[in-house]
Amino acid sequence: MLTLKILFWAMLLIVFYTYIGYGILLYIIIRLKRLFRGTPQKAAMPSDEELPTMTLMICAYNEEDVVEEKMKNTLEIDYPKDKFRIMWVTDGSNDRTNELLKAYPEVDIVFSPERRGKTAALKHGLRELQTRYVTFTDANTMINSGALREIARQFKDPTVGCVAGEKRVTARKAGEAAAEGEGLYWRYESTLKRWDSELYSAMGAAGELYAIDPTLICEVPDEALLDDFMMSMYVVDEGYRIAYTPDAYAQEYGSANIFEESKRKRRIAAGGLQSIWWLRRMLNPLRQPLVTFQYVSHRVLRWSVTPVALVILLLVNIALVAMEPCTFYTIALCLQFIFYTTSIIGWILDYYGKENKLPRIIYYFVFMNINVFRGMAYLRTHGKSGTWEKAKRS
Repeated sequence: MLTLKILFWAMLLIVFYTYIGYGILLYIIIRLKRLFRGTPQKAAMPSDEELPTMTLMICAYNEEDVVEEKMKNTLEIDYPKDKFRIMWVTDGSNDRTNELLKAYPEVDIVFSPERRGKTAALKHGLRELQTRYVTFTDANTMINSGALREIARQFKDPTVGCVAGEKRVTARKAGEAAAEGEGLYWRYESTLKRWDSELYSAMGAAGELYAIDPTLICEVPDEALLDDFMMSMYVVDEGYRIAYTPDAYAQEYGSANIFEESKRKRRIAAGGLQSIWWLRRMLNPLRQPLVTFQYVSHRVLRWSVTPVALVILLLVNIALVAMEPCTFYTIALCLQFIFYTTSIIGWILDYYGKENKLPRIIYYFVFMNINVFRGMAYLRTHGKSGTWEKAKRS
């Protein structure tokens, strides 16, 4: 009985810390840091003469439907033309993507007829890189006109090796549970990234918009599902920081439905588990104690331990109530029952296209954790063995 109680409280603590406690702790540490060191000030925006050369790299596969919109957005970017290059890497594309891009003389098209995945396409593009910095973005995301100037400002700090922009998700129309849930998740995630960056470093960058000093890039395994996260975290492993800035942002539509979002989350969960293995050196607190604290708190728990803790918490709670009824544990079980029942209601409402925000948010949370288990299954059937070995710097 004592063992079950200890297990119950341990699982409850893990769940609370992962989704609420770390944010609270991070906020307190940040406030204390500001109290003793003052609020961090932004560096001055570089003048046109000071701005470094920059390549905007877009890896695309059969994106003919968005070429025109993406190029319109790209050509509106406020950056000196003589210091700005646009590169589309279209390995394997067999639609009209390359044909449409030929209408834009500003674009460097890097193409190979063989499709080997996004990570291989990134490597192909990096081999052709000729500028001081490179910014990565997706074909279906639109970035603000001042994004590259803001990224260049962040690189004025010599400790910064990577800059992560903000990802903003919007729904195509009201009532899309997947998009609304994802949008709420990214607002929460963006807050944590901002605080992480102020404490020391953001823990990873999203592929929608991030930039890296090419001299710090280490080769990512071709089978990596989260190439953006791996590439950015390698920079942290080398002793540099990921600076997070909401003033450089990428906007995209969320998934049209939970089914599409579930497939995406399954791959992300599988990629997260891959990353934990490949980045296992960062779990050693003797190397970079603060990085280990942030990495475990923000990433490792969410991608591995906490979903399992949620299941154990429910099962142990049922066992405790069955063995020795107690008011506290009974209330705890009732709350869990209400929580999961609400998520089922959210699923039903989404299925029938009904609007009700709270059940849908709870449903999104539950289905995110379910997809961690689906990600484990995905790795068993689709994953390849990886290694920690890094290739020579590019």
